[in-house]
Amino acid sequence: MNSQARNERWLAFFMLLPSIILLAIFVYGFIGWTGLVSVSKWDGIAPDYTFVGLENYRQLFSRAIGGISAVRFTTGLWNTFFFTVFFLLLCIGIGLLLAILLDQKVKGESIFRTIYLFPMAISFVVTGVVWQWIFAPGTESRPRGVNALLGMMGLDNLKWGWYTDPTSIGPFHIALIPVFIAAAWQMIGYTMAMYLAGLRGIPDDLREAGKVDGATNVGVYRHIVLPLLRPITFSALIILGHISLKIFDLIYTMTGKGPAFATDVPGIFMFETTFQGNHYAQGAAISIIMLLMVALVIIPYLIYSFRQEVEL
Repeated sequence: MNSQARNERWLAFFMLLPSIILLAIFVYGFIGWTGLVSVSKWDGIAPDYTFVGLENYRQLFSRAIGGISAVRFTTGLWNTFFFTVFFLLLCIGIGLLLAILLDQKVKGESIFRTIYLFPMAISFVVTGVVWQWIFAPGTESRPRGVNALLGMMGLDNLKWGWYTDPTSIGPFHIALIPVFIAAAWQMIGYTMAMYLAGLRGIPDDLREAGKVDGATNVGVYRHIVLPLLRPITFSALIILGHISLKIFDLIYTMTGKGPAFATDVPGIFMFETTFQGNHYAQGAAISIIMLLMVALVIIPYLIYSFRQEVEL
């Protein structure tokens, strides 16, 4: 290695050094500190780093030890699971459908793209407030939002409590349905844009070759287009999945923990436990579990990306 190349490497290192130091302190340093607090006895304003092992984690998973905290945390995990599944299905399914429709070179395509992408310009907090009003059930005499619309259409039998309804089917709370809709409304445009870019990157020659070989339009999409879109689908699943696993702001502003924890998620439980109940050790334990949940999604993506770069 010549001196010029060595100097360039050192220059690049020193340029990155401030970012590396800040990242080490304010990201990984605080993750380590949170892990330390999660195995401590800190239960109040004053710090208490007395080591208690995995006791805080046991309280979250054992109803015999944790009581209502374990019930709430388990419910939050189930809610996160159902939210993630339906959120991904709606975003991927509808986003792909919209991208395919726009790929047909429809008139006013730019207008439709703007309309579908506009929700992404809004924060989850604003989305939560807006959809809270839309799905607010109101009262029998003065319905609001969707219920008022259903009343004007003569569909009174379809009125229900939306996110205020504590009804559940097994571990699934139907109060989550408005949350699915609100979250998907904001992120469908994102997946639509990803798929549209992927569709525009597929050469027309491949589609024409498929038709020449006798494939129908459905066959072309099934056997040619969709397989080529797999990397985009994988990326969308990872990105949306990590958003859904750590969701907080949308649900907090829209429904809160809901009736009987119907719309509760670990993020809300962690916030209330730590900053309202001052149970810092238990709040840190919830944070570490959320970190592990996100890591289970992000790490495979990083491995996949690394392998792709190596192959290239």
